[in-house]
Amino acid sequence: MQTQPILGISGCLTGSTVRFDGGHKRMGFVMDELAQWVTFRPVCPEMAIGLPVPRPALRLIQTTDGEVQMRFSHAPHDDVSAKMAEFAENYLPRIGDLAGFIVCAKSPSCGMERVRLYDEKGNRGRKEGVGLFTAALLARYPWLPLEEDGRLHDPVLRENFVERVFALHELNTLHARGLTRRALLDFHSRYKLQLLAHHQAGYREIGPFVAAMHEWDDLEAFFVAYREKLMAILKQPASRKNHTNVLMHIQGYFHKQLNVRQRAELRQIILNYRAGLLPILAPLTLLKHYLAEYPDRYLLTQNYFDPYPDDLGLRLAVA
Repeated sequence: MQTQPILGISGCLTGSTVRFDGGHKRMGFVMDELAQWVTFRPVCPEMAIGLPVPRPALRLIQTTDGEVQMRFSHAPHDDVSAKMAEFAENYLPRIGDLAGFIVCAKSPSCGMERVRLYDEKGNRGRKEGVGLFTAALLARYPWLPLEEDGRLHDPVLRENFVERVFALHELNTLHARGLTRRALLDFHSRYKLQLLAHHQAGYREIGPFVAAMHEWDDLEAFFVAYREKLMAILKQPASRKNHTNVLMHIQGYFHKQLNVRQRAELRQIILNYRAGLLPILAPLTLLKHYLAEYPDRYLLTQNYFDPYPDDLGLRLAVA
């Protein structure tokens, strides 16, 4: 059984010299920190369709009828879109075990957003395209955590992506071991506080959905629907307001064990976090201390406290 999340990644981001100019875009966080905790499965879609290194630059061309094609910049009538579509059609069905994908920004094959479009005369258009490979990836796996290298420099987006990767990996592992209603219920129970921190409305909506699991004759169909709902909620970045609600909720579990001074101190630390005076690690560290002192069966199951390996230090950079 795979014990680490498997991530797809654009080959150039690993340091492989597969870019059109013979270079690479190695990303330090990905290869020096994240690589210790995940297994990467690199791919360069452009090389996969038989293009050499180096090679002429490619660009996205929007035709007069609105179709987006991938063509060489020096030979705008040389269209490689069909080759890319064929590669994606053959490659994508084989990566259902992935827990996420990191793509190269601005690439006509891999860019996730804001890829430059050109018209058929070579005039520069708006930055509103999506790389052809990534567009196919999104269409087939809309729930899959996906980010591009540029956006991963943002601490909030980075933390959110890694959190989703580890959540999907746990769900994938559950599925691989054999679906049972009990296993799905236990999984959802562990993620309740985490979901609440991300999106309160989504949390309230998914609860009754899970409670009605017994009405589904096809457990696999339920799993597919649940996975999409879960990942959509986790994709919403957790806010200070929602985190504060969760922290206050956790505080209530220690009402009887803490004295007046301890309760006041904990409450003030949570309020200082909400006001932006403290990082989230401050109230979390104190709550984890109290949880060790006064174990609670429910809280001990909650993934909220450790959604990914602490050694990644992601909460150090999140305000």
